[in-house]
Amino acid sequence: MQGKLVTIFGGSGFLGRYVAQELLAKGVRIRVACRNPSTAIYIKPLGNLGQVQLVAADVRKPGSVKRAVADADAVINLVGSFADMDAIQNLGAGNIAQAAAEQGVSALVHISAIGADPESAAEYGKSKAAGEAAVRAHFPNATILRPSIVFGREDQFINRFAGLIRMLPVVPVIGGSTRFQPVFVGDVAKAVAAALTGPGGETLELGGPEILSMLDLNRWIAKAIGRDPLFIEVPDAAAQLLAQTTGWLPGAPITMDQFRMLGNDNVVTGTDGLAAYGIVPTPLDVVAHDWLSLYRKHGRFGTTSERASSADARA
Repeated sequence: MQGKLVTIFGGSGFLGRYVAQELLAKGVRIRVACRNPSTAIYIKPLGNLGQVQLVAADVRKPGSVKRAVADADAVINLVGSFADMDAIQNLGAGNIAQAAAEQGVSALVHISAIGADPESAAEYGKSKAAGEAAVRAHFPNATILRPSIVFGREDQFINRFAGLIRMLPVVPVIGGSTRFQPVFVGDVAKAVAAALTGPGGETLELGGPEILSMLDLNRWIAKAIGRDPLFIEVPDAAAQLLAQTTGWLPGAPITMDQFRMLGNDNVVTGTDGLAAYGIVPTPLDVVAHDWLSLYRKHGRFGTTSERASSADARA
């Protein structure tokens, strides 16, 4: 792919920056397509002169999608949302696949999610499954990647719980028994890059080397940041009532759709994509300590006991 042009939809987001770095290091030219190109300006310095283009595109608007795909050799769709899900994750995915097919690009990589299921009780799972079907309908040879929860320095998962654990002496845990297989964002980016030159037509799942319940994951985070709160598992009935009554509010602790998603484990059950691409999965404790110091009592300048506690969490 060296010297080729790859359009990345959603390239300004959390996963997008890592995919961009992975491709730029391989000499690929990238076109970052997002609704507001100014949010992707930080990607410009990651490449050489002329290696990064920024364009405005809204996946819900076929015309803007076609302009972003024009002259591209390959296309990557990283766009996901917890709002307007059908329009973005279903219809938007179809718009991208159709434009890629019409342009005659060599490869299309579509990021979906473990839990994509047309029979899912959650709109998120249904819209992801519908998006996969739309992609296959327009571009049968697309590679679909389904990651579990993706973690990294800028994530909204590990950081969210670390922030709560730092602030609260008593931490409520919703969906405590639900299992996750957190996968490092850098590994997902490597899989995306590998998929561009793969055979295509596959649906692969991406998970890390560890499977943790929601409760165990919170306990791990607490130990890693030197905190010792009391964890209380919230009964499903109470969690459902909380989601129904407050889930519509901005910044709500949990929405009804998220509550429904917690009804199923988020682990690899199909073809392991990291293994298929020869990628060794990165354990959570190998990289997370680099940024979790933000949540320790004295940051990077903690006491000897705090640093020892952090070392024990990585051991």
